Amino acid sequence: MGIDYYAILDITPSSGDDEIKKAFRKLSLKFHPERNEDEGTVDRFKQIAEAYDVLSNNKRKAVYDQFGEEGLKQGVPRGADEDPTWTEGYSFHGDAFRVFHEFFGGTNPFNEWYDRRDGELDMGFGGVHGRGRKKQDTPIERDLMLNLEEIFHGCIKKMKISRRVMNEDGHTSSIRDKILTITVKPGWRAGTRITFPKEGDQGPNTIPADIIFVLKDKPHTRFERKGIDLIHTANVQLGEALTGCNVKIETLDNRELNIPVNDIIKPGYEKRVLGEGMMISNAKEGTKQGGDLYIRFNIIFPQSLTPEKKQLIKAALL
Repeated sequence: MGIDYYAILDITPSSGDDEIKKAFRKLSLKFHPERNEDEGTVDRFKQIAEAYDVLSNNKRKAVYDQFGEEGLKQGVPRGADEDPTWTEGYSFHGDAFRVFHEFFGGTNPFNEWYDRRDGELDMGFGGVHGRGRKKQDTPIERDLMLNLEEIFHGCIKKMKISRRVMNEDGHTSSIRDKILTITVKPGWRAGTRITFPKEGDQGPNTIPADIIFVLKDKPHTRFERKGIDLIHTANVQLGEALTGCNVKIETLDNRELNIPVNDIIKPGYEKRVLGEGMMISNAKEGTKQGGDLYIRFNIIFPQSLTPEKKQLIKAALL
């Protein structure tokens, strides 16, 4: 299943809304970075926030329960046989503090830890009015351009970034390079967002921005992608369009398809080949499923005809 959100919140899949909320309240207070300075607290706090963000939403929870983490984040079929579209994949925005404050609203979650200092309540957030709290920089988005072969098979991309990092003195900074690794799963859709939380420039008074890579398809010589389906445009002569032909297509995994077309090819005609589209991983079954291939046709008309050929065509068609 990948990430076990239930285990993170220390609950079971049968837990109801109240139990989910109770678990989040307890764990988010326990592992809040401004109250717990133990090693690994920040990462644990993010995991708790993401788990609650998924399990507190009925639609996300239903998809996760059925298809696991991979189905949740990649998207799944909408369910109707006549509807080939897929749901939009889930991506956690990465802001655990946002989830925390949306849950507690305007109330102070640290009532049991109040300390009085000169008559003001010290809540660990810069006073009751939140003075001194850092703001996070705006997310930085970059295109991740991939060819269809890379998306079909899946791949690993290493993205080099240069960012400003605070030095140990806490006042000066320097530019350093870092490699971010992206594991592309087979069939990831265009528009898939991969977020690296707080990997932007560091500053003394700001929280680093999230860096987000957005997947985009590179133009391909043989195929166009639409969802999980592939589209190929074949050139055929007018005579082939009328009498039938075979269309040879080299697939993304280097096979050669030889597709017979016996119908009359008219403008707008498409030939569907089942199971020859993009491959996607099925998180629940541990197998791969594929979309379909649609062949479109560009009919090439002759530049000229001899009188004899014209007579033959008239005799055959008129």
